[in-house]
Amino acid sequence: MLQLYLYSFIAGLFGANGVPHFIKGIMGEKFQTPFSKESSAVVNVIWGWLNFLIAGLLLFFGNIHPHLLRAFGLTAIGALLMACLLAYMWAKNSSKK
Repeated sequence: MLQLYLYSFIAGLFGANGVPHFIKGIMGEKFQTPFSKESSAVVNVIWGWLNFLIAGLLLFFGNIHPHLLRAFGLTAIGALLMACLLAYMWAKNSSKK
């Protein structure tokens, strides 16, 4: 059961982190990744896609089928936490400009 909780929560973190990278990439804009402060659009698409892939694999191997509601809840909490953290960090960085 601990595996279900951990994998679902971490999948939410990775899934939410993949969204801005993937969107910026498909829009053709540069955006920061762990590789560089100004990564190309293609690098961002790949980085976002890898985040989605990791999230999907975590859910696949997390044995979520018997406990879909718990898995959904923990994934949603992980995604909300990551979204709030990213919003806070980007708001803080944009105020320095």
